[in-house]
Amino acid sequence: MASEIVLVNVSGEDQPGLMAMLTSTLARYQVRVLDVGQAVIHDELNVGLLVQVIDRNDTADVMKDLQFETRDFGITVRFTPISEADYQDWVASQGKRRYIVTLLAAGFTGEQLAEVTGTVHRFGLNIDSIRRLSGRVPLERSDGHTRTSIEMSLRGEVADPGALKGALLAAADRLDFDFSVQEDTVYRRNRRLVAFDMDSTLIDAEVIDELARLHGVFDQVAAITERAMRGELQFQDSFRARAALLKGLPETALREVADAVKLNDGAHRLIRALKMFGYKTAILSGGFQYVGDHLRDTLGIDYVHANRLVVRDGLMTGEVDGPIVDAARKAELLLEIARREGISRQQTIAIGDGANDLPMLSAAGLGIAYHAKPVVKESASHAISNFGLDSVLYLLGFSDRDIETVLAE
Repeated sequence: MASEIVLVNVSGEDQPGLMAMLTSTLARYQVRVLDVGQAVIHDELNVGLLVQVIDRNDTADVMKDLQFETRDFGITVRFTPISEADYQDWVASQGKRRYIVTLLAAGFTGEQLAEVTGTVHRFGLNIDSIRRLSGRVPLERSDGHTRTSIEMSLRGEVADPGALKGALLAAADRLDFDFSVQEDTVYRRNRRLVAFDMDSTLIDAEVIDELARLHGVFDQVAAITERAMRGELQFQDSFRARAALLKGLPETALREVADAVKLNDGAHRLIRALKMFGYKTAILSGGFQYVGDHLRDTLGIDYVHANRLVVRDGLMTGEVDGPIVDAARKAELLLEIARREGISRQQTIAIGDGANDLPMLSAAGLGIAYHAKPVVKESASHAISNFGLDSVLYLLGFSDRDIETVLAE
């Protein structure tokens, strides 16, 4: 008995019971469903059904009945025969790698989407599906902070991932959007640990600068920082030199700064959502443990590793207690925490803004440069430059509906 493969496309106004009617009609003829997909945009339904009619003599009756049954729904049904060779080629293509491209903008324009879709096409990727992660976009921006995020599922082989990222990065800088390209693996859907840099990432300040201002040594501290940024000093040497300038500063200054610093936009919402979703969180910082502990108590962070200033008789001695948490140590701590929690490296996420975060970002399964310096943005795998920290949730595949649901519990 010869069979026939047919692609059935249904489009029209979305109505209750439509899919049930379609599938019950197919069931009468014992049609085998090979693939199915559905999308609804502004109450307009588009359904695709790839079916195998076991007895090709039934094909005409199947199509006639589907046309008849859908007549009262006011929808359009289109039938496309698929050859067995084309079907087998389609099945064979499932072995190709899959990627997820997440886009984030204040509201997408045709130019932005044309640039992205054209770029991924040039690099040999085919778009399988697109879904909107953010809420529905109002016509008028009520608060000036409207953001739209969409997620594209792509399939294909990329010969030069670095060139793909570079092309998208150039477009993003020119057209003001953020993006992420991730290979779609089981690890992408099962991240378990998020590690944050603290100064200028989780909070909107550099704590050592704030302490230096209180002690009247800001210019000296800034000069050492500048030398370190020029590569004239290693981080450990520059940190000890800057800490030495804080000698004699009352310990209460740490409390004053900790109470005054503000979380960066979206930080509180991100961490609340991560905790509700079951993620472990960590602060891995080249800053000060006192401020990290304050954030831990405020936000419920699971791990904090930073530098401890020596205090005697209520005054800072200018010394540091224990090894300095530098760039290499941040990466080591990320992996140590992952091992302790039974989490694979691929399930970890690191977020930072400075060059001393790059080893940590590279060690993580997902490294995100947040409002970062150009060298960090270019070197990191992913970047958020235009929006708040809670935008990270889109990169994890969560929609606004997912987030609001869990935060309401």
